[in-house]
Amino acid sequence: MAKRLEELAALVPGARITGDPAAEIASIERDSRKIETGALFACISGAHVDAHTFIPNAARAGARAVLTQREDIAVPDGVSVLRVPEINEALDAIVPFFYDYPARSMRIVGITGTNGKTTTSYLVHAVLRRAGKRVGLIGTIRVMMEDDVFPTENTTPDVVVMQQMLAEMRTRGMDTVVMEVSSHALDQGRVAGIEFDTAVFTNLTQDHLDYHKTMENYARAKARLFELVSAPGVKKGKTAVINADDAAGAVMRAHTTCPVLSYGVEKEASLTARDIRLAQDHMTLSLVHGGEECPLSLHITGKFNVYNVLAAAGAAHAEGVGYDVIRTALEAFTGVPGRFELVRAGQDFSVIVDYAHTPDGMENVLRTARAVTAGRIIAVFGCGGDRDRTKRPVMGRIGAEMADAVFITSDNPRTEDPAAILDEVEAGALPVIGAKPYKKLVDRRTAIFDAVRAAHTGDSVVILGKGHETYQILKEGTVHFDDRETAEEAIRSVCR
Repeated sequence: MAKRLEELAALVPGARITGDPAAEIASIERDSRKIETGALFACISGAHVDAHTFIPNAARAGARAVLTQREDIAVPDGVSVLRVPEINEALDAIVPFFYDYPARSMRIVGITGTNGKTTTSYLVHAVLRRAGKRVGLIGTIRVMMEDDVFPTENTTPDVVVMQQMLAEMRTRGMDTVVMEVSSHALDQGRVAGIEFDTAVFTNLTQDHLDYHKTMENYARAKARLFELVSAPGVKKGKTAVINADDAAGAVMRAHTTCPVLSYGVEKEASLTARDIRLAQDHMTLSLVHGGEECPLSLHITGKFNVYNVLAAAGAAHAEGVGYDVIRTALEAFTGVPGRFELVRAGQDFSVIVDYAHTPDGMENVLRTARAVTAGRIIAVFGCGGDRDRTKRPVMGRIGAEMADAVFITSDNPRTEDPAAILDEVEAGALPVIGAKPYKKLVDRRTAIFDAVRAAHTGDSVVILGKGHETYQILKEGTVHFDDRETAEEAIRSVCR
């Protein structure tokens, strides 16, 4: 896999080498702590850290060259310099080449959308494994290579980590990779060098406007995936799987030139669902496609999960899996951590933990909880710090309108004052809360305990925002916090 520095330079117009053009590069790293002998150290200047300051450390660890767009740097003797006009664009070209374009050796299923990416990716992963394929998964919760599980920091890793993962999956014999693809990743080129085979669009609702500024920009970033799956490549059999019921589906279709498999419930689509029946912890429905009907009895529930099942079935069908296998796999699927996950500890009311952290996601979960709850809905939620502030009052209003009791609390406040975040959420709740029970509590643990104490037989406590996360990000640092653990502890304290 080693490449000469001059081979990498040849990929980037305007690149210049100072030092040894024939230097053998054994790896590429952005993190100086991961440098080993023969590495090319990519020096990226971030908002808080300038990687150029770590060049001496990288050299001591064995770096053979550094990649930079700056002129004014000094390097130790024996370390070459590859200067490029723009470092991120250079990495987009260099890194996939260095790893011999691993995505070309595997089928790549990319899933994008505001909500539903994780559940859909798990469903597709389960179906493809049932079909006998060796499957890798790259997503919000974890990276999986068959049964081996690895932690992940971003929904879609940066281009260096991404290509390293794909190369490792190729080495391990994966023939298919299922990947969540965020709008940030598409906008920032993290998926550079990846030839997609099936692209899935779930939906588009308000999120990440702190980054994209407008919904039009947000949709355009998502649409990039459909340009990529439509682009000529070395593989055949490309398909776009698009939600026909979502208004932004038309945007995705407008950027698609490969075959489209549409899915939906309300509008005309090639794959649809009928006879939908929802219960608290299961649902039944029938998939209908091309005159063929496939009845399903599932261990997940909710109208939003109907769409996730349709998206997953469409992706699996696009990858050549028959509906007999699709049915067997989907009926065996038991759920995704932190996605409408029931916490059971012997109580006579429901406790549901869900990752929903957008207005649409929150509304979907509360609507599903309402449909399967005999008693009251008690909602516990907040909003993350250093993120889109415009959704905070919107989520406050949705919680106040759709729940019977409301506990506004901290999510991941990050560097912001958590009390100030709660005030912005509260601004949307107060005009519509009326006489409903309501508390505003900065401490998330206290909020969960108080919500559980308030529950009676037949009620549902719905804890939103963090789902599978096992941490809370505060200004002082990251601490352990798991909504599911805390909820179970609260239940046991109440039900003793």
